[in-house]
Amino acid sequence: MKNFAICYNKTIEHSAEVMHQVKQMLLKHGMTAESHDIDDLKSGYDFVFVIGGDGTILKAARFYARTSTPIFGINLGRLGYLSQSSKEDIKTSIEKILNGDFRIEDRIMLQSGEKIALNDFVVKGTTTGRTSRFSLKINGKLVCDYLADGIIVTTPTGSTAYGLSAGGPVISPLLNAFVIVPICPHTLTARPIVIPDNEVITICSDKDLTNYVASTDGQEFYEFAKEIEIKKSRYTAKLALLDGVEFYSVLRNKLHWGISPANI
Repeated sequence: MKNFAICYNKTIEHSAEVMHQVKQMLLKHGMTAESHDIDDLKSGYDFVFVIGGDGTILKAARFYARTSTPIFGINLGRLGYLSQSSKEDIKTSIEKILNGDFRIEDRIMLQSGEKIALNDFVVKGTTTGRTSRFSLKINGKLVCDYLADGIIVTTPTGSTAYGLSAGGPVISPLLNAFVIVPICPHTLTARPIVIPDNEVITICSDKDLTNYVASTDGQEFYEFAKEIEIKKSRYTAKLALLDGVEFYSVLRNKLHWGISPANI
């Protein structure tokens, strides 16, 4: 790897400071790196360090997935579920990366039109404070109708985000599957569905409403009138993961999975 970039979120405290720290560490190892604000990303790199919270990493992942560029997250946010390093561990992390002690994990993504998402697509009605009616089709076949606040279509990577909060299952990122999770459905029989990632999901709006709104990773919002088709993207997010760090340890350490509340 020769061409490095450092993306940082200048709205997050200490992000510029950490960006300069990473740049200096790379210089000490004979490497140079260009820095970019998360709102002004550029391509043409072999490897990208991303400084910020999960939202910063999601935005960078969508951008760099289109050029198959690996990204490595340094957390300055709250949870930092997608990050591999904290600012206290930067020196060790950079040394491991430069020594090749990491792996690249391809994470499947969702796509609707030209929009892509690493975590999820969320569909809701535009009428605030009211439930909406949705029809769900898979491969063109009607599955069910929902009366709910919305529907989440999530990847395994995103299963620990909004989908988990809405009652969906945790899915290993190594599985080729998607999860469809209704948000506050008005029936006890409406439950999350896990489907293969080669199936096409269509969410149809209620004909009595003018528009529905969809979001990608909770960051890009756009309206649609009749239906939205969501499927597996041709792009994958390439996350750089340090050797020795695996999915279940992240569940334990960051989500306090299976730990007694008295020990948190």
